[in-house]
Amino acid sequence: MNHIPYRGRFAPSPTGPLHIGSLIAAMASYLDARSRSGHWLVRMEDLDPPREMPGAADSILHTLDRFGFEWDGPVWYQSRRSEVYQAELERLLAGGQAFHCGCSRQDILQDARFGAEGPIYPGTCREGLPSGKRPRAVRLRVADAEIGLQDRLQGRICQNLGRELGDFVIRRADGLFAYQLAVVIDDADQGITDVVRGSDLLGSTPRQCWLQTQLGLPRPNYMHVPVAVNAAGDKLSKQTHAPGLEDADPVEMLWRAAAFLELSPPERLRAASLSSFWDWALNHWQVDRLRGILTKPAPDQI
Repeated sequence: MNHIPYRGRFAPSPTGPLHIGSLIAAMASYLDARSRSGHWLVRMEDLDPPREMPGAADSILHTLDRFGFEWDGPVWYQSRRSEVYQAELERLLAGGQAFHCGCSRQDILQDARFGAEGPIYPGTCREGLPSGKRPRAVRLRVADAEIGLQDRLQGRICQNLGRELGDFVIRRADGLFAYQLAVVIDDADQGITDVVRGSDLLGSTPRQCWLQTQLGLPRPNYMHVPVAVNAAGDKLSKQTHAPGLEDADPVEMLWRAAAFLELSPPERLRAASLSSFWDWALNHWQVDRLRGILTKPAPDQI
């Protein structure tokens, strides 16, 4: 059997500078790829202009470079791939796997049951737009069946999309393509074999697996590492005012990220060079201590 070379990726959204939480995710994906002599790609998920910060994409790339990350090939920008997403969307519409929806949020709230992620779409436009409604979003049909995957850290994950979520949006009412559609197409087009990312995205993975099936695309291996949370238990993010990484002492922040990932870096590494740190981290990468952990308190950033 032919061995498929490992291809991983880091795909930040340019909504602000990288913080310690995003550094942890980048480190996990990078070490997993490099420890297997694999490729590591960078992709900007810049699909949502209202949420993006001017200059954030360049800032992210500068920080990755300053912290010693080396990526393979050119950086991909989702904002430049609209024609690709549109072609796949039209294919799903033509095949009946997707449909136009004319419901507003208020319409859905009136008839929906509620699940773990909020109102479950009641299927109002599944068989065609009701009289008086105009097309707004595009939704993907889901089945009343279990969608399962085996996560390398979190174990078996199953979700019944029909019962727990409903037909989900793949192009928004404002015309923007949904993250779920773009990430599935991009992972396939870039030949990604392994997705290593934060556990906050674990709940969306069954949707991506279903989309892969509908588009006839391969499914990568998934590993969801713990996310860093603040004292209130909220994921570090721009919304929770996570401070950006400082370039002055990258090794110190890398040391903290390695400690969060349970690599037990020795104290001497805090004063090491970037190359010495990465050499040590590559030789000590392992994930067994993270098994089954979804969140952890963030490293001290003072």
